[in-house]
Amino acid sequence: MRVCLLASGSKGNAILVEAGGSKILVDAGLSASEILRRLASIGVEGAELDAVLISHEHTDHTRGAGTLARKLKIPLLLSYPTCRAIHSSLRKVEVVEFESGYPFTFRELLIDPFPITHDACDPVGFLIDCSDGKIGIATDLGIATRLVKDKLGGSRVLVLESNHDEEMLLNGPYPWHLKQRIKSRHGHLSNSESAELLDELLHPGLEGLFLAHLSEVNNDPEVAHHVTATLLNGQNVCAPELIIGQQHQASKVFTV
Repeated sequence: MRVCLLASGSKGNAILVEAGGSKILVDAGLSASEILRRLASIGVEGAELDAVLISHEHTDHTRGAGTLARKLKIPLLLSYPTCRAIHSSLRKVEVVEFESGYPFTFRELLIDPFPITHDACDPVGFLIDCSDGKIGIATDLGIATRLVKDKLGGSRVLVLESNHDEEMLLNGPYPWHLKQRIKSRHGHLSNSESAELLDELLHPGLEGLFLAHLSEVNNDPEVAHHVTATLLNGQNVCAPELIIGQQHQASKVFTV
């Protein structure tokens, strides 16, 4: 099992997941050429990818999806509402539609797309399950609902949003309406909200933890790391490797 945040932030998101004998990309929010470059930087060829899994239609998650799928001749896995929202970029692309809330299989993977709260037409998080264990992914969500907590429980690897520091957002340069959107139940999780979610997900089998979608304006990697590390240092349930996603280069690769 290998997981790497190829890019993470408001300018583009892409996650490489290698598990159960498959390599899939979760979101493709960079250009296809940049995604291929970042894959190469961690020793993965584009031709090794089996599919691209899309969480929602915002361009920082879909920018390169159509081009990459056409170039590599691989399917895009996405919900019908999301497909309809970006259909103009999917010409000559193999599309496999799923329904939010209903698990489906892809090769040896069981993929469970669960609904999350975000200002998109049909946003989902993912639980990816296989013989290697479970990978839980939840970014771009305004609140951590009970469903989100239930789905992510028992994950071997977690990718959790830690978008902003609340004081930096409040005192930062964004206009008030945008600050309100980010803080809303359809916006993004703050560092403290991410830590509160993590606190409910700690279990002895958690081995890898990624903090994702950090704002370059309203957050600081050291601040986000400190909030989460403080939580982890105050418990003795597990000792996951903590990795911070970056916008301009691939993260460290978590491997088990």
